[in-house]
Amino acid sequence: MNQNSSNVSSFQTEATGEEAASKFSIIPMRVALVEDDALLRKEIHFHLKQNGFLVFAVNSGRSLDDLLITEPIDALVLDLSLPGEDGISIARRLRVSIPSIGIIMLTARAAIPDRLKGYEAGADIYLSKPVAPEELTAALMSMYRRSRLLNKTALSWVISLQDRSIMSPRSEEKVFLTNSEKTLLVGLTQASSHVLETEVICEMLSQRPDVDDIGKRALESLVSRLRKKLSVLSEDGAEPALKAVWGVGYQLCIPIEIRP
Repeated sequence: MNQNSSNVSSFQTEATGEEAASKFSIIPMRVALVEDDALLRKEIHFHLKQNGFLVFAVNSGRSLDDLLITEPIDALVLDLSLPGEDGISIARRLRVSIPSIGIIMLTARAAIPDRLKGYEAGADIYLSKPVAPEELTAALMSMYRRSRLLNKTALSWVISLQDRSIMSPRSEEKVFLTNSEKTLLVGLTQASSHVLETEVICEMLSQRPDVDDIGKRALESLVSRLRKKLSVLSEDGAEPALKAVWGVGYQLCIPIEIRP
């Protein structure tokens, strides 16, 4: 939603590098910012980056979907009035497809009925523009602390994007992944019900500049190799981590936490 300068003037504060780093014990929070006003998007992006967040800024729901194919996201800062699909619709479907994602709605609509509509769509926090930068930072940090506590109690496999590896929750051993294997697992982790159609997977993998177009047979070989890698870390008799869904594609059958 296009805003006047009064909505962006408050985003001028900076944190020092030391202050920003101290907000996160190990892993920075990965935030997707969806705002079509270019100036406001730039100001919020700058502020959050200065405070230690890893920020991906886009201007529409379609651009957000493209981002989510390749990037794991912890929280969403979402404008309500966007071109094309609006924020309410985006929040509603992401709450279903990525239940763990934190959603903060930013909007000039401050009336109670509008707030209720936002919460019903899946928003965790509803902030009215112009929002104080300290409040937005505090809201995101609250989500971060909550998600870290939940992750500590969950028996999840862990993908490290830095060294392209995956580790079982019951062992400190890890195996290393190819770029295509990593992309496949990240995509399935963030998909609704952890299921992706074969055509969607092939298109997703073929977008990489270092690979040729991938067809169904090549995907089957990729999945077979990946199953063997993951079986090394699995308990004896455990179900396969990846399951073929007849007539659809593939489903991820293990919980995975994605770390930078």
